[in-house]
Amino acid sequence: MNGYPWGAFGHGIGLAALAALAVMLVTFAIAVARGLHRIVDIAWGIGFTAVAVTGYAVSAGQGDDARRLLVTVLTAVWGLRLAVHIARRGRGHGEDARYEAMLDKAPGNRNLYALRMVYLLQGLLVVLVSLPVQAAQYIPGGLGPVAFAGCALWLVGLLFEAVGDAQLARFKADPANKGRIMDRGLWSWTRHPNYFGDFCVWWGLFLIVCDDPVVAAATLVSPLVMSCLLVGGSGKRLLERHMARRPGFAEYAARTSGFFPFPPRQGGLKETEKPQDAQ
Repeated sequence: MNGYPWGAFGHGIGLAALAALAVMLVTFAIAVARGLHRIVDIAWGIGFTAVAVTGYAVSAGQGDDARRLLVTVLTAVWGLRLAVHIARRGRGHGEDARYEAMLDKAPGNRNLYALRMVYLLQGLLVVLVSLPVQAAQYIPGGLGPVAFAGCALWLVGLLFEAVGDAQLARFKADPANKGRIMDRGLWSWTRHPNYFGDFCVWWGLFLIVCDDPVVAAATLVSPLVMSCLLVGGSGKRLLERHMARRPGFAEYAARTSGFFPFPPRQGGLKETEKPQDAQ
C-alpha cells in the first residue's frame, strides 16, 4: 500500500510512550505506598490497553476505522483480562519471590532500583511490543484475509490463556491438590498454555498489519521480542528453572510439550511421588 503516514505514526508512538510511562509511574507510586512491587504485573496488561486506546484516539481520520477499532478492542480485551486475572491471583499474597530476590541485590535504594529495572523497563517493552497495534491505526486500506487470519489466531491465544488460567485456578483452589503438579486439561498438552496463548495473541495482532508488507516488515521486531520474552526471557525459561527443583516436575516435563501444544506422551507421575507445590 502507498501513502502510509509515517510522520503521524511516529508522533503516535511518542504519545503512546507517554501513556505507558504514566501507567508505570502511577503503579510505582501505589507499589511504594503499599510496599508491594508485585502489582507491577497488573500494570502490564493495563499499559498495553492504554497504548492501544491512545493510538486509537490520536489516529482519528488517518487509517481505516474498522482496523483501528479492531486492534484497539482486541488489545484491550486481552490486556484487561490479564490484569484482572493477575490482580485476583495475587490478592492477599505478599511480595513476589522474583522481585524479592532481585531487590535484595539492589545497589542502593530498593525502590529506585525497582523503578529503573522493572517499571521503566516494562514500560519500554510495552511500547516496543505494541508497535503493530500502533501501526495498524494508520493503515488506510480495508481489512484483508491475512488480517482475519490474525483475528482467528488472536482468539486461539485468548482461549488458551483464559482456559489455562481458569483450570489452574480451580486446581489450586482444591485443598486435595495441595503439593501436586498441575497436569490436567490444557496443562497436559503444554507446560505453558498461558505463555503459548500470549504468543498467539501477539502474532495474531501482528498479522493485522500484514495487509501492508512494508509496515509489517517495520514492526516484525515486536512479535519476535515477545516470543523471546515468553520462551527465553522472563517466561518459560525462568519459571522452569524454579520448577525444576520440585519433585515430580521431571516426569511431567518428560511427557508434556514444553511450549507448543501436543498430545501428552505416555507416562505419568508415580503414585509414590509427592510433589511439593503446583505451578
